[in-house]
Amino acid sequence: MTKSTPLAAAASQPIWRRPVALLVLMAAAMPISFATWSALLNNFVIEAAQFDGHDIGWLHTVREIPGFLSFGVVFVLIFVREQALAVISLCLLGIATAMTAYFPSLGGILTITFLSSVGFHYYETVNQSLQLQWLKKEEAPRILGKLLAVGSFATLISYGLIVLLWDSLGLTYNTVFMIAGAVTTSLALAAWFLFPHYEAPNPQRKHLVLRKRYWLYYLLQFMAGARRQIFVVFAGFMMVERFGFDVHEVTSLFMITLLCNMVTAPMIGRAVGRFGERNVLIFEYTGLVVIFSLYGGIYMFGWGLALAATLYVIDNLFFFLAMALKTYFQKIADPGDIAPTAAVAFTINHIAAVFLPAALGYLWLVSPGGVFVLAAGMAGGSLVLALLIPRHPVPGHETIFARGLPAPADPAPNSPAE
Repeated sequence: MTKSTPLAAAASQPIWRRPVALLVLMAAAMPISFATWSALLNNFVIEAAQFDGHDIGWLHTVREIPGFLSFGVVFVLIFVREQALAVISLCLLGIATAMTAYFPSLGGILTITFLSSVGFHYYETVNQSLQLQWLKKEEAPRILGKLLAVGSFATLISYGLIVLLWDSLGLTYNTVFMIAGAVTTSLALAAWFLFPHYEAPNPQRKHLVLRKRYWLYYLLQFMAGARRQIFVVFAGFMMVERFGFDVHEVTSLFMITLLCNMVTAPMIGRAVGRFGERNVLIFEYTGLVVIFSLYGGIYMFGWGLALAATLYVIDNLFFFLAMALKTYFQKIADPGDIAPTAAVAFTINHIAAVFLPAALGYLWLVSPGGVFVLAAGMAGGSLVLALLIPRHPVPGHETIFARGLPAPADPAPNSPAE
């Protein structure tokens, strides 16, 4: 990745060496490790280290610390280019995933999880920045939907192999973690050696950016992070702890979800472009209020496995609607703010993630249904915030309260943050 190519000249490259092709390659590489880790995690920690709800809460708290520290990406970018940092982070994720089963204890699992999380969160932060810089506003929703479908397909392949081969070949956790990590690392190395470095036309600020006019975006990021943590930590854990799902059963449920994701992700991208970010986010948060309320009912009223599995699939589909939050920011942002604000937004997204899993782990021991009732309340708060998004957001019209006001002049790339 030594040769630099201006983004405007990327069209002269072969199709397989253009920026979108690199985004596709990275979109496939990341889920192979992360999804495999997620699919095996609950069974692995229960069987290898006898985790309970308290332990799983602490595990996810540790996992989210690098997300909370994502603002550090801004300072790393002083020394490392964004595209290079994305590839290096993918390598770290792959290597850490490969080593997971070598540490079957609470301390060991927490340590290796922290390292893989650094790779995952720094990759996600920089990848989001690259997507918004490299994609035109009019094409971003459509291509983002396709990239999500690519990630779902890569995850589906991983899950399919686990389901088909876990019992028939007598696979072990160590074997699967090693293979998944090695594939991600290999694809990251291919991204390093096969693609030039693309120079975006708008230099990115190398300092933290916090602007008053982005306040609604910040709040929506915070609420999205809280909602995601409750689902990621406790929905899958519920399927194992309450309903006794085995590895192949958990993975089969994931596969059903992925098949749905592959079909709906491009459709969601087109929907964002057609109906706008406001309407899509209102639909998402309304649906989440219903979904989390029904999750709570599973514990409070003894509703069964079929409902839990159905809700799990639908809830996963709703994650893709969050691409509307990306394109909302793309429409209101100064072009030089994208990289630093992506880092700040990831930190804000993970504020709740640092304390919420551990805190709710204690609540889970007393009232699992209460965890999901709390999540329904958070979704309701997000719905109220989504109503503040204008139908046509632009700089100077970031919220319904800023109607008609021009955006303030942005400082030069190296001037102090607002």
